[in-house]
Amino acid sequence: MEARHTIMVTNDDGIDAPGLRSLVRVLVSTNLYNIRICAPDSEQSAVSHGITWRHPISAKNVDIEGATAFAVTGTPADCSSLGVSDALFPSIPDLVLSGINMGSNCGYHIVYSGTVAGAQEAFFNNIPAISLSYDWVGGVSNIDDYTVAAEACLPIINAVLAEIKSKTYPQRCFVNIDLPTNIRCHKGYRLTTQGKSIYKMGWRQVTSTAQGKMLSTMVMDMNSSESLDDSSSAVSRGQKLFRRVAIEHSIDDTDIDARSLQEGYISVTPLGAISPAEPNCQAYFKNWLPGVLDRSFSAL
Repeated sequence: MEARHTIMVTNDDGIDAPGLRSLVRVLVSTNLYNIRICAPDSEQSAVSHGITWRHPISAKNVDIEGATAFAVTGTPADCSSLGVSDALFPSIPDLVLSGINMGSNCGYHIVYSGTVAGAQEAFFNNIPAISLSYDWVGGVSNIDDYTVAAEACLPIINAVLAEIKSKTYPQRCFVNIDLPTNIRCHKGYRLTTQGKSIYKMGWRQVTSTAQGKMLSTMVMDMNSSESLDDSSSAVSRGQKLFRRVAIEHSIDDTDIDARSLQEGYISVTPLGAISPAEPNCQAYFKNWLPGVLDRSFSAL
């Protein structure tokens, strides 16, 4: 009998997050893979590609049916790195899946995303990887949507594993997938590129350290943030507390990933480790650099 492929799952919402649990249940139900989980033991959204360097991290075994799972006191990048090493598990996985995230990760938000970092860290270690995010909208989405989203990703997961088996899968990229809010009526897959969409952020002064609920990598549900945490501390004398708030979501016609998501497509975006500057910037600095010394004096 042919050996099963091994998939390692991580995320940034934490090991108990419904997105991860739904993804794992769908993967286990296929009876096709060996499933491993190495995920943060708590919420780690918007930590980007941060890693733990100065102190050890711990991994605690967690009982999840059909999988070997560990909750880790580290970032998504830590979890991915540990999970693809031979320190925690007996072998290297064939594929890493990071998600399913609560909220989309398109455009510039990819830079902030711990979900994308989980996949990118595997890519750094030469392991094929996919980050998965569902465009959750409060009052519209429900927990069952994660299961539908995971099922919608199965054809891509299986196709990638087939390419890995035949040794034809490209090693110079990883894949970022965003699933639309109305996942039950999605319009299919669309190959996209990373756009420049971003939530423009501002700040507001608050009176306590209460934590709001993260709805996506960059958007917090601020309606109940002042009352969610009864243990939150009040502001002491001479101290001011501020919290980020989303002002507006900027999307234009060049934002192929975000625009496709809004139109109901499953956005599939190949990504690399480093995004080079746009060609016109390279041309500008090619002409600019030789005259740096002369220009520096003109600024005085």
